[in-house]
Amino acid sequence: MDVHDGGSGSPQGPNTSREAEAEAPPARDAVPRPRVELSGPEPSSRAEQTDSEPAPRAGTADSERAPRAETADLVGDPAGDAVGDPVGDPVAGPVSEPRRPGPRTGVAALSPRYQVGAALALAVVAVAVCVHVGMVFLHVAPSNTVTKAHGKAIEDWIYPEFEQNWKLFAPNPLQQNIAVQVRAQVRTVDGGSRTTGWYDLSAQDGRAIDGNLLPSHTQQNELRRAWDFFTATHDNDNRPVGLRGALSETYLRRIVVLRLERGAVAGDDGVVERIQVRSQTTNVTPPKWSTEKVSMSPVYRELPWWSVPDGETEGGTR
Repeated sequence: MDVHDGGSGSPQGPNTSREAEAEAPPARDAVPRPRVELSGPEPSSRAEQTDSEPAPRAGTADSERAPRAETADLVGDPAGDAVGDPVGDPVAGPVSEPRRPGPRTGVAALSPRYQVGAALALAVVAVAVCVHVGMVFLHVAPSNTVTKAHGKAIEDWIYPEFEQNWKLFAPNPLQQNIAVQVRAQVRTVDGGSRTTGWYDLSAQDGRAIDGNLLPSHTQQNELRRAWDFFTATHDNDNRPVGLRGALSETYLRRIVVLRLERGAVAGDDGVVERIQVRSQTTNVTPPKWSTEKVSMSPVYRELPWWSVPDGETEGGTR
């Protein structure tokens, strides 16, 4: 048996009543459904706003707005976060704004025209410094091809304000090899006399130093300093100049006699009566790129014969 509504003429039954209940808006006193949170805790301000927000009113607009709000909570809609929330990730916290660059300083603060001027000024200063260092180097360096070709320009640049010299380090850089040689007159056992050949004492010192990691001061400097001492206190005719001339002669003679004694020049029974010292000077070969012409023939300076006092060969002097 069918049941009909007398007023509207529409049929009513169990199915019709269920559809009417589904389409009816929720009541104000109804308990809201629990919200599903997927992206972490919301800020406190949003939670308070949600709790204090009244239930949606009945009607089509309210029924359509509610699902959109739930969707925003589930997927993290940016539109929902923009209302009353700080900018940034809810978990990581607010994101600070990018820092503005500070004011420019130094050359960067200048205009492009002044920057070009500053760069040109620095380039001029750098070139002037390089030229000055080069001129000073050529002025103090030994004579070479560049100084011979441009010596006048170098002197005009250096003198008088920038004069330099080597007096503190090397007053007279050597460009020659100087060897000290000696020969002796020996009295033999039968009363005769013989003269030895020339012994190159400098060559002996050179062989002792060659390959020696720690050569002694005697091997390196004793003979050389003795000869320099003698030439500094004697003129070209081997006459002493000043009060130190006799001292330098005694010093050189003693060193030479001791070297001959170590080498057993006189033999087992012979005695050294007199000695003669000379120097052999040879120019250092110039480099291949140099056009300098020098003589490679040795130059000798022979000193007169010196008598050897008694006992000097044993280390005593008179």
